[in-house]
Amino acid sequence: MSKPHGIIAEFDTPADVMAAARVVRKAGFKRWDVHTPFPVHGMDEAMGLKNSPVGWFTFVGGVTGYTTGMLMIWFQNAFDYRLVVGGKPLFSPLFAFPVSYELTILFASFATLFGMLFLNRLPCLYHPLLKNRRFAQVTHDKFYVVIETSDSKYSETETRKLLETAGSKHIELVEE
Repeated sequence: MSKPHGIIAEFDTPADVMAAARVVRKAGFKRWDVHTPFPVHGMDEAMGLKNSPVGWFTFVGGVTGYTTGMLMIWFQNAFDYRLVVGGKPLFSPLFAFPVSYELTILFASFATLFGMLFLNRLPCLYHPLLKNRRFAQVTHDKFYVVIETSDSKYSETETRKLLETAGSKHIELVEE
């Protein structure tokens, strides 16, 4: 017998799943998610989600790219291969700026991509919800709340009762 992944509850409308998200958040669950066929405005607040830290990955990547560009041009022109051309200085931030600008964009882009992959725990080549036949309706017209068994507050009977009181039409256990 395979081990359980979590419990899935089905809802018919965005308002129902929004109310259920508030109930689950107030119950103190930490490892749970809401799946909808389209973005539901206000769901982040209902789930108690904070702003994504991906912006910080982008900022650090951009600063690293800019600094790398400036240091690279300084090292090459003012330290490694000193060549005075037309009496110009060996290093000036003005002529190092184009390289630094491009490296800022490049490093920020990569930091954003890899930061997002890291935070989303990707690549994930398999997820237990993909086996569930009812979950396939999430791309059409159904709304789901999934509470994982790895949550410290998870108890199958209590969690099932909580989701029933939240108004779920169908609740079932999802196995790995």
